[in-house]
Amino acid sequence: MSELIALWPGTVADPGAPAADFVPYLKTFLLPAGVGTLGLVMVLPGGGYCNRAPHEADPIAEKFNALGFHAVVLHYRVAPFRYPEPQRDALRAIRIVRRRAAEWGVAPDKIAILGFSAGGHLAACCGTIAGQINADAGDEIDRESSRPDAMILCYPVIRFDTFGHAGSGDKLLGERSADPDVLAEFRLDTRVHSGTPPAYLWHTATDEGVPVENSIAFARAMWGLGLTAALHVFPRGPHGLGLRDTCPETVVWADLAAEFLKTNCGFPARV
Repeated sequence: MSELIALWPGTVADPGAPAADFVPYLKTFLLPAGVGTLGLVMVLPGGGYCNRAPHEADPIAEKFNALGFHAVVLHYRVAPFRYPEPQRDALRAIRIVRRRAAEWGVAPDKIAILGFSAGGHLAACCGTIAGQINADAGDEIDRESSRPDAMILCYPVIRFDTFGHAGSGDKLLGERSADPDVLAEFRLDTRVHSGTPPAYLWHTATDEGVPVENSIAFARAMWGLGLTAALHVFPRGPHGLGLRDTCPETVVWADLAAEFLKTNCGFPARV
């Protein structure tokens, strides 16, 4: 049975709360006890930093359960909340998973963060600019590392300017999105560093919502530093596919990502 876990002390998860009063929380999708210590995939649905797409939430966690991993879905804050609140939520969520890893049967050094579109931007933030974000809550969970061990970036927003997605930048940054210098700071392909974890990226060449150049730029930055990254570009398909079979050739992305976690990152999975 799933558990709802509020991220921050003194708060209670309420999925029905209006956006302005929203309390961020984790929803667990844990495999039964007795299957050994497994890797975990944390799912961040997309939605342009103004909502969280349901088809990129629970169904994704259930898919990765079927592929042999524990999973959680992060319901992070979106507009009217601004940067760095969504990023703080994601980093805090990783710490919570690590704190409860032994209880849940999770390998504490095998936690992947998976994000779609703007959720992909949020996931990529955790692997690139986390060092400039204070996600402390003043409790023992602060002692845990907030670094993900792998990233799965699904048609991610990597930039807000040039070939990026301006709408996500507007919602995350508010009035600051009009400042070119601020936008330059959020070109996450330029923020990749030696400590950025391995990444699996996928996109479609015909994505008109978030151009494929976002994934290409991030993968090239990873390769340029000798980091582990895989990029799969499918020839066709609209933005926001998730697991939908309207473009049948893309539905293998989750299987490919699972194999990447096992082969390139050493993630244990149930056979």
